[in-house]
Amino acid sequence: MANIAEVMGRLTLEELDELHRLGPQGHLPRHLQDALDRAAGGPGSGRGYYVPTGNVSSTGGPLLVLRSDVSTWLFSAHRDDPDQLPQHP
Repeated sequence: MANIAEVMGRLTLEELDELHRLGPQGHLPRHLQDALDRAAGGPGSGRGYYVPTGNVSSTGGPLLVLRSDVSTWLFSAHRDDPDQLPQHP
């Protein structure tokens, strides 16, 4: 599994902003699951970065959130360290 900072660095600024708006335990919509998969290397590759909550949506699909260490990285002091922030051109 790739480094959390590397994977987060491959997300667009819009995707990162949306993750922040969802909060540390926000349920990930399908397009953010797809974005994490893309950033981690391709279809299904991001599954280690998000996990099921044990609950299901109204359509019966599992509700997914960021894995706790990924969430901690995204919402913690790492975000205050410019060397840890995702770099975008």
